[in-house]
Amino acid sequence: MSAEESERSRLPFEPNKKRQKSVKAKSQPPIQSQESEQKASKQPPFAKQEMAIPPVVSQRMVRRVAGFCGIPTALGITTLVASYLLAVYGDINLPPIAVLLVNMGFFGLGVLGITYGVLSASWDEERVGSLLGLSEFRTNWGRMVAVWRETRQKNV
Repeated sequence: MSAEESERSRLPFEPNKKRQKSVKAKSQPPIQSQESEQKASKQPPFAKQEMAIPPVVSQRMVRRVAGFCGIPTALGITTLVASYLLAVYGDINLPPIAVLLVNMGFFGLGVLGITYGVLSASWDEERVGSLLGLSEFRTNWGRMVAVWRETRQKNV
């Protein structure tokens, strides 16, 4: 991947480059106390502001998760209520396994909706994205897989 392609695939809120650890001079003995050494070793590689998701992107993700997770979850709850009302007032007894499977299907879609809601949101602050977010999902999924592969290669 060229530097230009890498720059294009970088997220707007992603840090430009990794910080390099400062090189200590070998000729001078360390004069730091233990407390300052502990603070220096616990310093995160990036500041909180560099790693934070912008509020615009975060709200976009929340709205999508609410839709893609909330609708199937509400349908799952409605399935239970509807089967109860049919049994009590309509004298229609549905097989319990059918109600269970339909209910589990809706709740399963709700769980998948959480992931899809986050990944289908545009992670670019200036771009809202499409209604269903299919192209954003492909882009964000590709980024996530690339990071997994990179992390896996570092650990091997």
